[in-house]
Amino acid sequence: MGEVEIRTAHTAELDDATLASARALLDDVFEGDLSDADWEHALGGVHALAWDGAELIGHASVVQRRMLHGGRALRTGHVEAVGVRGDRRREGHGAALMAAIERVLKGAYELGALSAADEAGEFYSALGWTQWQGPTYALTPQGVVRTEEDDDGVFVLPLTAPVDVSGALTCDWRDGDVW
Repeated sequence: MGEVEIRTAHTAELDDATLASARALLDDVFEGDLSDADWEHALGGVHALAWDGAELIGHASVVQRRMLHGGRALRTGHVEAVGVRGDRRREGHGAALMAAIERVLKGAYELGALSAADEAGEFYSALGWTQWQGPTYALTPQGVVRTEEDDDGVFVLPLTAPVDVSGALTCDWRDGDVW
């Protein structure tokens, strides 16, 4: 094991082999629970990749979405597909990946947002992310729909936009899990 290097690149800059390695890593990290739609959500933005030599050991990405809050459509960097290989956890790689993603967020977005698995909430809180306290919604083809099942898993990183975490937050539509 050498020194781990975090590299960032847009999806368009990654070759097929790197994308396939990231998908395989995430399939393993999420124990087969990463759907094709989940993977699709991670594409089209900036990826942070943790490399130990030629081995990919971690991934995170941020894509642009719109969140409606306080009567505004906020340019939001939505964090997706954060994972570190099982045998390399608790070594600081997840925090290093998130630091790289947060640099992108701070330079390009009004708000950072993510949907955390139950066991990851403490990790994001420790990094300074705030759990959303208000109701969540999705702007769907059928109109605005309440997403109560997602309320406890939404975390935000306020950047340039004022937010009231006890207010309503509505995400834009996408196939699969909207949050």
